[in-house]
Amino acid sequence: MLDTSARLLKLLSLLQSPRDWSGPELAERLSVTTRTVRNDVDRLRTLGYPVHATPGVAGGYRLGAGASLPPLLLDDDEAVAIALSLGTQDSETAGRALKKLEQVLPSRLRHRVSTLQEYTVGTAKELDPDAMVAIVNACRARERLRFDYVKFDGTEDRREVEPYRLVHARGRWYLVAWDVGRQDWRTFRADRVRPRVPTGPRFTARELPDLETYLAKGLATAAWRFRTTVTVHAPAEEVAAKVPAALVEAVDERTCRMTAGSDTPQMLAVYLGMLDADFEVHGPPELVQHLGKTADRFRNAIDTAGHG
Repeated sequence: MLDTSARLLKLLSLLQSPRDWSGPELAERLSVTTRTVRNDVDRLRTLGYPVHATPGVAGGYRLGAGASLPPLLLDDDEAVAIALSLGTQDSETAGRALKKLEQVLPSRLRHRVSTLQEYTVGTAKELDPDAMVAIVNACRARERLRFDYVKFDGTEDRREVEPYRLVHARGRWYLVAWDVGRQDWRTFRADRVRPRVPTGPRFTARELPDLETYLAKGLATAAWRFRTTVTVHAPAEEVAAKVPAALVEAVDERTCRMTAGSDTPQMLAVYLGMLDADFEVHGPPELVQHLGKTADRFRNAIDTAGHG
C-alpha cells in the first residue's frame, strides 16, 4: 500500500506542473506501464481529483483546478513515513515535495513528524516504524523506556533507560541513553530494541554528552560483539587516518592506543592489517587465536613461494 500511495503522491506532483503529460511520459517518470498510469489516474479521480485528459498527439493528462488532498489518500503511518523519507533527502525536489505534503498534513501528524525529526540525528535508514516512534516519543516525553534487548548471541536482556536521541551512524540506528541499572551512558543498536509498554516514570534531563565524541567512543567499544585494545607504535594522527572506525588516543608522540569493535574477529584483524606498523594486542582471545592462524597461513605462503 505504501508503494502505491507514494506513487500516487509523485503522480500528483507531476500533474500539478503547468503542462500536459502524455501517458508514456508519466509511465517513464514513475517506472510503470501506461496501463498502471491509467489505473492510477482513475484512482485519483475516484478520490476526488479532477484529472483532465486531452486526446490526440498533443494531448495528455493535467490536474484541474480546485484539487485538494482527500483524507484517505494516505493513512497516518504512510504519511509520516513519506514525510520522514523526504526530509532526509538532500535535494531541492524532495524539499519542495515535503513542503507540499506538510501543507495538507493534519496538525497531529505535523506534530508527529516534527517530533521524529527533532529527536533523530542522521539520514533515515531501515528501522521498524513502531519501534522508532516508541523510542522517539519516550525521548520527547522524557519518560523512562523499558525494553527487551537482543544481544549478540541471540539472547535477550531486559533494560531500563532514560532515552535521549536516535542517531544514525555507520549504516545503523543507535539509541543514546542513560542506563538506569549501569548508572552510565550507553549506546544500543536500535534494531535490537524491543520497546515495552507502558513507558516508565518521567525523568529530569541530564546534560547530553557531545554526540560526535561519545558515538566515536561508543561505536568503537560498546556496540560490537568483539572489542580490542591495541598499542600501536605510530603517531595517533596516522592511525586515526588509516582506521577511521576506531577510537585512537595518543600515548606519546610515537605511540597510541587504538580501540576498535566488530561483530567478527576477522574484521578486527583487517583493521590491524591496515596499520602498517608494529602493535601489541591486548585481547580478546578470539582475535589472538585468529591472528595466530592467519600468521601461520602467511608463513606457509612465504615458505611455498621460497621453494617455487
